[in-house]
Amino acid sequence: MRLLSILILAVAMLSGCATRSHVSPETVEIRRAVAAPIASSPVGLSYGSQWPQSAPEIAADSAIMIDARSGRVLYEKNADQHRPVASTQKLLTAMLALEDGNLDEAIRIEPSDTMVEPSKLGIKSGEVYTKKQLLGAIMVKSSNDAAAALARNHSGSLAAFSMAMNARARELGASNSYFLNPHGLPAPGQFSTARDISRIAFHAYRNPVIRQYARTRYLPFTFSNGRTVRLETTNKLLARSPAFTGLKTGYTNASGRCLVTTARVGGSEVIIVQLGSSTRHIFDDAQRLVGWRGGNPDWVSMR
Repeated sequence: MRLLSILILAVAMLSGCATRSHVSPETVEIRRAVAAPIASSPVGLSYGSQWPQSAPEIAADSAIMIDARSGRVLYEKNADQHRPVASTQKLLTAMLALEDGNLDEAIRIEPSDTMVEPSKLGIKSGEVYTKKQLLGAIMVKSSNDAAAALARNHSGSLAAFSMAMNARARELGASNSYFLNPHGLPAPGQFSTARDISRIAFHAYRNPVIRQYARTRYLPFTFSNGRTVRLETTNKLLARSPAFTGLKTGYTNASGRCLVTTARVGGSEVIIVQLGSSTRHIFDDAQRLVGWRGGNPDWVSMR
């Protein structure tokens, strides 16, 4: 009954969007194209609960931990709750850009690529960069202008790229999401879930280029004028322990702190997604979950 109610509400929202003059036809088409059934919670797990109960309490509103090799769920908390996920959706942007091939392709920056805030690399219209440079910038420094340039280059427009994102997400099993831009800045009607982001991360983690950038703490970036800067990762866990190997941070006022963590635990690897957390707790909570999984629940730091 709950699932039916949600589906009815979703259909009503989509129908309403088509009649509002401030919603573009492209956005309406995107929302129709990505409509998909909402994933149900595991049998025996009530919506909104944490499983297993032995896991440590964390600040994130939604979270999940999966085995990075098998995809098996090891822990979850409100994993199917619709939420903004900020820059964690750049993992999907990076995947699409990489699957398109030719990392040495030259991309000329357009004015529209620069019209994003607040996390910007500072590239300017008319400048030319390789796809590889822009990928490094979004994975290490989470640059929104680099993400916009990659998306436009891939599909011709951000609206067309959003449709490509949603089509690819469905192929990956992440069907409980609506992506409307490549960078995760707030957009009406855009959402995902911890479970869907874990499914995207599961596949992204298999790409060696993404893994390389995900574990990079400092990356040199040379602008068209010859000036070189050192981009520093937004993922503080990489400085804490070699057990942590990436993967993507995210933040907006609407989403709160978001983090996709990959880590080695004994002879296994895990992927942890936290959505709607705080600056104070998000990195320590990732360590607590890894420590709990590894049999050491008191592990908070390995500096």
